[in-house]
Amino acid sequence: MTTHIFIDGGVGTTGLEIRERLAGRPELTLLTLDEKDRKDSRARRDALNDADIVILCLPDDAAREAVALIDNGRTRVIDASTAHRVADGWTYGFPELEPGHREKLAQSRFVANPGCWPTGFLALVRPLTLAGLLPRDWPVAMSGASGYSGGGKSMIAEFEGAEGAPTAFRAYGLDLAHKHIPEMTRYSGLAHPPIFAPAVANVHRGMVAEVPLQLRAMPGRPSVAAMHAALTAAYAGSPIVTVVPLAESAAMTHLRVEHVGATDRLTLFVFGNEESGQVRLAAALDNLGKGAAGAAVQNLNILAGLPETSGLRL
Repeated sequence: MTTHIFIDGGVGTTGLEIRERLAGRPELTLLTLDEKDRKDSRARRDALNDADIVILCLPDDAAREAVALIDNGRTRVIDASTAHRVADGWTYGFPELEPGHREKLAQSRFVANPGCWPTGFLALVRPLTLAGLLPRDWPVAMSGASGYSGGGKSMIAEFEGAEGAPTAFRAYGLDLAHKHIPEMTRYSGLAHPPIFAPAVANVHRGMVAEVPLQLRAMPGRPSVAAMHAALTAAYAGSPIVTVVPLAESAAMTHLRVEHVGATDRLTLFVFGNEESGQVRLAAALDNLGKGAAGAAVQNLNILAGLPETSGLRL
């Protein structure tokens, strides 16, 4: 007996990446629609209701519409859009968020896939708030750079057009009201929204997210080693998340946006200076991998009761 999967929006960037990870897996049966049926509401409704698990790779409004078309109490949904990430009745799809969260996911019917930036941010910050090393009311900021594929087909066309890339580096989210901030705030355990300073770089995929902290100003003046120990403990034994040893991080002179390549891995670093009491926490991931398609497939495996890393690129 196989699990029937339908990807609504399967011809977009994320949908295609998910399909690649599901190919050749006999425990799954992928339901597909012909080109002429993709925009036919009746055909979509039938596919949505025939599936055991639906993965939505759609704009927010279309994702809400798709959920409304499901009229049974059986089909489970993984939404890769922003539409339901802080919505009541939806479980946040970051299995590593905190102890017990993976088990909660396994029992959930509606799962909201995290954004790529929040994945890096939460991986760094949530263990520290849980450990009491980072006060909930502390002013926190995150910056970084992502590959342009995160902007979808339009941005890919812009950067890969005949006229060449429009820029090597573009800062955005300048209104300090980016759509990722609500999920970053809620699931980090912070009392106040972080300052989020993202940028897109002239690389196809990959990303690095950074959270700098002034340890010397924080209550108890936590050490660099304590920060690293908390992260290491949080992801001990994880096949997906790796915390680089302090000595190895200390020997590094740079960190590339493409550090993890086209994989579903998430690699964390603690770059610190005990003398100055400063630390730079960094997360390297693929915006299309653990930041999108890889996370959706990981969540699918959990919902279906399959090995969590099946189909992933590790």
